[in-house]
Amino acid sequence: MYDPIRASDAVIQRLRANHPSLIDLTTGRVERLLEALGRPDLRLPPVVHVAGTNGKGSTTAFLRAMAEAAGLTVHVLTSPHLVRFAERIRVAGKLISDASLEDLTDRLEAVNAGQPISFFEITTVLAFTAFAETPADLCLIEVGLGGRFDATNIFPSPAVSVITPVDYDHLEMLGPELSKIAWEKAGIIKADTPVVCARQRDEAMAVILAEAESLGAPLTLVGRDADIWRERGRLMVQTPDRLLDLPPPALPGPHQFENAGLAALALRALGDPRITDEALGAGAAAATWPGRFQRLKEGPLGRLAVARGSDLWLDGAHNPHGAEALARTCAEMGARDGRPLVLVVGQFARKDPRGFFAAFRDLPLKVVATTFDSPTALSPEALAEAARLEGLSVETAPDVGAAVVLALGAEGPPPRVVICGGLHFAGEVLALSPETWPA
Repeated sequence: MYDPIRASDAVIQRLRANHPSLIDLTTGRVERLLEALGRPDLRLPPVVHVAGTNGKGSTTAFLRAMAEAAGLTVHVLTSPHLVRFAERIRVAGKLISDASLEDLTDRLEAVNAGQPISFFEITTVLAFTAFAETPADLCLIEVGLGGRFDATNIFPSPAVSVITPVDYDHLEMLGPELSKIAWEKAGIIKADTPVVCARQRDEAMAVILAEAESLGAPLTLVGRDADIWRERGRLMVQTPDRLLDLPPPALPGPHQFENAGLAALALRALGDPRITDEALGAGAAAATWPGRFQRLKEGPLGRLAVARGSDLWLDGAHNPHGAEALARTCAEMGARDGRPLVLVVGQFARKDPRGFFAAFRDLPLKVVATTFDSPTALSPEALAEAARLEGLSVETAPDVGAAVVLALGAEGPPPRVVICGGLHFAGEVLALSPETWPA
């Protein structure tokens, strides 16, 4: 089950034992350790640095799929992992091996010599060291939290900076004003370095525009310098000099058209002749990203759904903006087949459950509120109260297995069940069986 799987991850045991998980937004400790290691970050292939509130992971997945469709070898750093630590670090297209993790952890611990450094910081340095020691054509780096003071933000001149939609999240660290959150995200913009930016709320856009202008960074802003839309089911990307007509994204949901289009714009900004329109289309149609409206047919919960004739989906949406995207996806699917919808929701206490549930007020659905194995998870009762305050019909269950059984047992046609509320919760679901571990 969930705990033994994660506890058996040796690198997690070591790194968490030696380094705190508390977030302290600074780059000083990372730069100190990188300097002691001979600056592996300066020996990386061209870097695409991705920040934003929602869509970072999906956009990075499209970037990787498109680049690999062009024949490029790609390093990738993402967070968090869902089941196993190795998911964070993909070296030349493959998840980092246990042997490499053990060797790198030994080396970094010896060089760090017990000096203060957080879990995420040493993970970042570990990834950069692995990337520097293996040849590749491109390096995709997803920001962990914020951007300006994130541990990944040590590149003086990435090849391209990418900013996905900015919205309210992690207010205790980045907010509370949207302009402050945008200022943090805009911190990845570097002087004279191309920036590709998704559509933004006016308040966030003003901050990003000012940052790019002050640094002389060429900015491609969706909605001003380029456009992305869906037409006849296909992905249309209008660049300053041409129109790309691409296959629809492999990841479900209308918001994935924006994420895939943003990835295409970012790769075109590289100016690499190997990245053709055909490669962009092939990558859009082939991308995978676990825990983002992922269909579950395997594992204990997937098999329960198949036996009921239902479809079961898993999504890591956890904030109001992510919930709005999820609600649009559910609405589109419901309009096609009329299948009843049940949300199975678990969330951390630090999130905004009422804001999350508000996105679903106009949809006919039921909610099953549950919890997961964390001391900071909301109780099913507290989550249910937030759903009721938004006018939703809700029941409670003690864990995700019982919640799915309750959702599938509803009278009437086989329902569409969507497990959502956060990536940690999604990871607990995927961890239930090796059949559903991300690979």
